[in-house]
Amino acid sequence: MTELAIPDLSLVVLIGSTGSGKSTFAHKHFRSTAIVSSDACRGVVSDDENDQSATPDAFALLHHIAGVRLRRGLRTIVDATNVQPKARQELVAVAREHDVFPVAIVLDVPDSLCFERNTLRTDRAHLGRHVVTRQQRELRRGLRGLEREGFRRVYVLRGVEEIESATIVDERSWNDKRDLTGPFDVIGDVHGCRGELETLLGRLGYEAHRDASGRAVGATHPDGRTAVFVGDLVDRGPDTPGVLRLVMGMVAAGTALCVTGNHENKLVRALDGRNVRVAHGLAESLAQLEAQDEDFRKAAHDFCRGLISHYVLDGGNLVVAHAGLKEEYHGRMSGRVRSFAMYGESTGETDEYGLPVRYPWAEDYRGRATVLYGHTPVTDLRWVNNTLCLDTGVVFGGRLSALRYPERESVSVPAEQVWYEPVRPMQATTIATAEGVVYRDPGVLDLDDVIGRRVVETRHHGRVGVQEENASAALEVMSRFAIDPRWLVYLPPTMAPCATSELDGLLEHPAEAFAYYRSEGVERVVCEEKHMGSRAVVLVARSASAARDRFGVEDGGTGVIYTRTGRPFFDDVAQTEALLARVRAAAETAGLFEELNSEWLLLDTELMPWSAKAVGLLRNQYAAVGAAARASLGATTELLAAVAGRGLDVGDLADRTAARRTDADAFVTAYGRYCWPVDGLAGLRLAPFQILAADGVNYAVRDHDWHLERIDRLVAADADVFTATARMIVDLTEPGSEATATAWWSELTAAGGEGMVVKPLGALARNASDRLVQPGVKCRGPEYLRIIYGPEYSREDNLRRLRARGLGRKRSMALREYALGLEALDRLVAAEPLWRVHEAVFAVLALESEPVDPRL
Repeated sequence: MTELAIPDLSLVVLIGSTGSGKSTFAHKHFRSTAIVSSDACRGVVSDDENDQSATPDAFALLHHIAGVRLRRGLRTIVDATNVQPKARQELVAVAREHDVFPVAIVLDVPDSLCFERNTLRTDRAHLGRHVVTRQQRELRRGLRGLEREGFRRVYVLRGVEEIESATIVDERSWNDKRDLTGPFDVIGDVHGCRGELETLLGRLGYEAHRDASGRAVGATHPDGRTAVFVGDLVDRGPDTPGVLRLVMGMVAAGTALCVTGNHENKLVRALDGRNVRVAHGLAESLAQLEAQDEDFRKAAHDFCRGLISHYVLDGGNLVVAHAGLKEEYHGRMSGRVRSFAMYGESTGETDEYGLPVRYPWAEDYRGRATVLYGHTPVTDLRWVNNTLCLDTGVVFGGRLSALRYPERESVSVPAEQVWYEPVRPMQATTIATAEGVVYRDPGVLDLDDVIGRRVVETRHHGRVGVQEENASAALEVMSRFAIDPRWLVYLPPTMAPCATSELDGLLEHPAEAFAYYRSEGVERVVCEEKHMGSRAVVLVARSASAARDRFGVEDGGTGVIYTRTGRPFFDDVAQTEALLARVRAAAETAGLFEELNSEWLLLDTELMPWSAKAVGLLRNQYAAVGAAARASLGATTELLAAVAGRGLDVGDLADRTAARRTDADAFVTAYGRYCWPVDGLAGLRLAPFQILAADGVNYAVRDHDWHLERIDRLVAADADVFTATARMIVDLTEPGSEATATAWWSELTAAGGEGMVVKPLGALARNASDRLVQPGVKCRGPEYLRIIYGPEYSREDNLRRLRARGLGRKRSMALREYALGLEALDRLVAAEPLWRVHEAVFAVLALESEPVDPRL
C-alpha cells in the first residue's frame, strides 16, 4: 500500500495521459466538489467536452475556479492530462499566487492500457494511438524535472496495482494549530535578555525548572497555560544561549511554542557558513554560542532552523507571527508568506537611519483573527485593528511584554539595563493607559467595508443582512452629515409599537403590550413614562485628555450629543459643551465615574422640548396643517351659521364641521404641549433612561432597575437640567398589577403625556425558543397619536382602516437594530477596532432606509 500525504490546503495536479485513470482516481480519493476537470470546463464553455478548439477558454476557466477555491482555503484537485511543462507551469503559478503547496500525482500506466480504455469510451474512440504515444512520451520526459518546476511533493504511481492500492493521508500544515485553544501567554522579542525573561515568566505564574548548574531549562504553568514566543530570541542581549536553553526546554516539553524571527533566520545562515553581514547583534550571539559545548550549539542550530513562520491557534481566532501577517497569508505556506512573517512588508524606502520603511499593514487589517507580533520596538502597547505589537524594546532599556490570551491582559517587566544602543529611537505611539495598553485605533470604516450587500454577525441575533440600496443611503448620511466618526460608537434602535387595540376609540392600549410579553414568557416588566422629545445619545468624557486617550479626539472636545441618525444635535459647539459640562458635573456628583471605574459614559436619553430639534418639521408639517385647518374650518363655521340664519337646514353639515374644528384644535393642542422656547441651556430638559456603556462594560444588558437607580442619582444631582422618568414595575402573573399600570397610563395620557414604554425588567430577554424578545414596545396615548395620524384619526371609519396597519416589518427591524446596537457596544467595550464598531453602527443606519411606515 502506498500512502500519499496531501496537505489540507494544496493544489493537487494529476498528471497522466488520456485513459490513465485520472478521473477515476480523483473521484475515489477526493470529494467531487474539490475536483476541477478540464473536460468539464471545456463542456461549460462549448457544450462539448471534446471540443479541442475551446481548450484555451476551458483552461482559463479551470485556473479561475482553482484560484477561487484556493483563495477560500479549499484543497483543489486538477483533473487534466498536464503532461506538457507549460500546462504544469501555469498551475504552479496559480498555487504560488495563493501561497499553497503544489502537489503532483503522476499516474504512469502502459500505453496499451490507455489505448484500450479509450477505445471503450464512445467519446474517445476517435483518438488515434499516436495521441496516447505522444502524451506518454511527454509525461516520461518531464518526470525527473517536476520538483524543479516547483512541485513541493511528487508522487509517481506506476502500474494499475500501485494506483489501486494508493491511499490518501490528509496532512495538516505545519502552522495549523487550531486545535490548541490555550490559554496562551504571548511573549514579545527577548533578544538574549534571559534575566528579564525569567522575571516575566515568574510574573505570569510559570515555575522554572533548572539543571544541576542552576540554569533555567524549562518552565511550566500550574494552570496549564502555554507560552508563545514571537521570535527574535537571539542577538544583542547578554545571554542568547540562556534564552535558547530555556525556550528550547519549554518547547520540547510542550509548554511553549515559538515562531522564527528574522534574527533566528540570520543566525542559522551564519552557522551554516553562509555569507551574511555580522551586524545588529549577531556578533554577540556567535561569540556567546562559541563558549558553549558542541552538543548545545548543534541543538540550538537545529532548533532555530526548525522554527516556522507563524502559527494559527484557537480555531483560527489567534495568529502569531514575528512581524505580523496579513489576513490572506494566515495558514499559508510559501517563501512570500515566510518573508512577510519575518520582516513585514517594505515600502521600498529607507529612513534617515538607513533602515527600511515598513508598510503599516496593521492599519488596513480587517481579519477576524487577533494577530500578535513583534519585530518593530515600540514604547507602549497599542491595539490597531485587532493586532498588537509586543516588542517593547527590552534589549534597548525598555520592557519585556506579554499578552495573556484570551483575557487580553498585558504584563510587562522593565529591562535590567540598556543592553544595546538602538540604531533608531524606539517608536512612540500614544499615551499609555494605566494598564499599559492603548486602545486607540486608526482603522475607521473603509468604503470596501460597506459597499454592496453586507452581512453583520451579531452575538444575540445571528446574521443581519444589509441590502445594497440601503447601504448607499446610509453611506451618504454617514459621510456627509454625521459627527466625527471617532465619537460615533452607537445608534439606538427603532421601537416597535404594541399590537393594535380593538377597544372603542383607541388604537393602542397597554393590554396588548402586556399580552405580548406574557406570550414570550416574560413575567415582570417595567413601564416607563415616554417623554415627547428627540432621542439623543450622550457620550461624555471626564476630561479632554480622557477623550483624547480613549477616542483619539484631539480638538479639545469632551464628548458629543447626537441624534439617532448620527447627526450632531446642536449646530453650536459651545452649546454642546455647555450641556456636556452639566452632564459631567452631575455624573461626578452622583459618583458614576468612580462607581463604574470609567473616564467616560455613554447615555441613552430623550432631549426636550421636541421643538429644540424638530422646529422645521413643526413649522412645515404640523403647524401648517393646524393653521390651515383652523382657518378654513373657522370660515366654514361662520358661513354655515349665516346660511342657517336664512332658514336653510345645514344642521348636519354644521355639526360635522364643528366636530372637525374641535379635532383641529385638539391637534394643535397636542403638539403644542411639546414645544416651548429655548435660550442656550435655559428651557432644555434631558431625560436619561439608560447607561449604555462605560470603560470595559456593556451596561445595556443590565436589568432596568439597575439603570433607573443610577439615573435617579443623576437627576437628583441637577434637577434643573435633568428630568426624571416615572415608572412602575408590573407583575404579569397578577391581574391587579396590570390594572394599576393601565390606570396609570390612562392618567398620564389624559394629562397630555405621550404614553409609556413597556420593557422586560430583566433587559436582555429571550423566549422559550431562545429567540430575542423585543427590548421595549411603546404604547402611545390617543391624543399623541392625533399628531402622528392626523387631526381626525380617531373617527371610527379612520380607526377601522388604521387597525389594519402591518407591524411585522417594524418589529423585525426593531429586533435587528437592537441586536446591532448591542453588537456595537460589545465591540466598543472590548476595544475592538473602530471599523468593527462602525460596521454595526452603519448597519443600523442602513436599516433605517427600509420601507417601513414612519408613523408606526
